[in-house]
Amino acid sequence: MSGKLYICPTPIGNLEDITLRTIRVLSEVDLIIAEDTRHTLKLLNHLQINKPLSSYHEHNEKTKGLVILEKLMDGNNVALVSDAGMPGISDPGEVLIKMCIENNIETVILPGSTAAIVALVGSGLSTERFAFEGFLGHHKKTRRERLEKIKYDDRTLIFYEAPHRIKQTLKDMEVVLGDRAITVAREITKKYEQFLRGSITNIIEYFEKHEPRGEFVIVCQGSSEENIENKDELANMSIKESLLYYIDLGFDKKEAIKKVMEKKKLPKKEVYKESIDL
Repeated sequence: MSGKLYICPTPIGNLEDITLRTIRVLSEVDLIIAEDTRHTLKLLNHLQINKPLSSYHEHNEKTKGLVILEKLMDGNNVALVSDAGMPGISDPGEVLIKMCIENNIETVILPGSTAAIVALVGSGLSTERFAFEGFLGHHKKTRRERLEKIKYDDRTLIFYEAPHRIKQTLKDMEVVLGDRAITVAREITKKYEQFLRGSITNIIEYFEKHEPRGEFVIVCQGSSEENIENKDELANMSIKESLLYYIDLGFDKKEAIKKVMEKKKLPKKEVYKESIDL
């Protein structure tokens, strides 16, 4: 009989936010797999749990995944934890879970803290339908390209962001999405927890005066009916207007030409001709 993989959420800040079931599982399994063993060791010491601990992160997820799989097949029960929150959400746990499912290893998911849901509920924005987007990316081009793809989504949008990129990400959102209502949640469940609510412009102005610190969740209002009705505006633009639209989004001229060719289904020669004097 193979063992079971237990997905164990850990507190995203306040150590009291761990379930009795998670504590029991962590104390009973044969091995605990952690993103950062030093971080997890502090939690285990707090809970007075002494179990073998091994690292599993984005740099060793494939090779270490095979080792963990072998241990499970040998009958060992394994708990997977992340540094904070639910394993598998914006972390390498997703890869291990897929490997176990493909190899018929039973996977038991324990409920627990998830920063995205806490931020959504506290945002004051619609919770009826929402989409989790995770991290938008390190580069402006990548961020704006993704934002362009979801520009007309009418669901509430949820993003994660690091403090050193939060201001630029908000500026990219303002350019692509327009000045929508958002909530930025900072340091959720921790001592300096903060919910900033307002328009994208308001929040940008706030961070121009206050240095961003901590980890952030951005909850953004979905596209309005008016925006959705005008979603084909690019189709009505001239080639030159379309090129300028993409250049304003942060694409260089070569990339803008390619985008216009794809969107308007035009030959490169025709689009290139319009780009010469830009």
